[in-house]
Amino acid sequence: MSSVKSVKTWFQIHKWTSLICTLFLLMLCLTGLPLIFHEEIEELEGKPKLAKELPLGTAAVGLDKLQEAALVAFPKKVVRYIYWDEHEPNTTTFSLSDSINAAPDNFTTVIVDDRTAEVLEAPNLQEGFMYIMLQMHIDMFMGIGGKLFLGLMGLLFVAAIISGMMLYSPIMKRFNFGMVRTEKSTRLKWLDLHNLLGIVTIVWGTVVGLTGVINTMSEVVLGLWQMGQLSEMTAPYKNAQPLTGKLSSLDGAMAVAEKAAPEMEPSIVAYPGTPFTSKHHYAIFMKGNTPLTKRIIKPALVDAKTGALTDMRDMPWYVNTVFVSQPLHFGDYGGLPLKIIWAIFDIATIVILGSGLYLWFARNKATKAHLNRLNKQDFESLTVLAEKEND
Repeated sequence: MSSVKSVKTWFQIHKWTSLICTLFLLMLCLTGLPLIFHEEIEELEGKPKLAKELPLGTAAVGLDKLQEAALVAFPKKVVRYIYWDEHEPNTTTFSLSDSINAAPDNFTTVIVDDRTAEVLEAPNLQEGFMYIMLQMHIDMFMGIGGKLFLGLMGLLFVAAIISGMMLYSPIMKRFNFGMVRTEKSTRLKWLDLHNLLGIVTIVWGTVVGLTGVINTMSEVVLGLWQMGQLSEMTAPYKNAQPLTGKLSSLDGAMAVAEKAAPEMEPSIVAYPGTPFTSKHHYAIFMKGNTPLTKRIIKPALVDAKTGALTDMRDMPWYVNTVFVSQPLHFGDYGGLPLKIIWAIFDIATIVILGSGLYLWFARNKATKAHLNRLNKQDFESLTVLAEKEND
């Protein structure tokens, strides 16, 4: 009796967690599919490399000159971030805004040639098919509220996976693993296929579901880091006078950070006053130089007035968890072969979700038909009984 009750409980958990999250999971799977291959799609579009071919060993001109070139092109803007795209060699990207305190979506992207300081492109990153797919996948254009909602859907998805496994286990005690009863009704055939694909994709679904949930917490994690480690690192400057005049050399700040972490390379530079640093520091985020360690970031705070290194620490584990989970969510660790595997599992999950909806509708239809038959039989029985009493 307890075993039957347990199965019924798991069935209810599986049914309701699946029903609540299925439509949103379908959207995430459909938008996630092109995002897996975003680099390959850009190559198929025939986008040429931005930087020109120059003699091998041509020296870079330095960040100070690159910054000057970006600001000459957009004189009414201020620089907030600098970063490097590994797919665009010999270039540096500047993120400019109307002010240092402007909204996050207020930015102009400027890509500059490292060796000539030529402004190569100022792309609009907030338009196009891939941008729409990315925003739908991240937050459905609803900001942090959309992110957290999708995180909740991810948790329901993981619960649906676990409950589905608990339901499939007793079934396999009576049938062969991988059974698909093609000779039976359409509903039974899809039920078996739904169960089989669910078990085959269980590890992938759990990994992608959990990493997706972690990614939706990125802004919460950023807030914790700001209140915790970043606050500790900048505490000596809490009562310092606001910066005035020209800031110290970017090239000097970069040299200081590279000397402090010689086996790492720069990933992002955040300017004073941005959310990733204080009002008195350049924050230079260094990363490893291997496929795995390049996901681990180490911030160096450089005094923006004196150019001196004031602190450098390893990121807390919860921040590194987000950094590591982001590429794992899209299968970015193993090149094209892993991306293809990710895509196959993604398509299988779409089939699982679609078949789950079909099974729910088919079950409801069958239940209603059964109840109608019972009601009809009851009515006929009452009619016969009434006729007998009248006789």
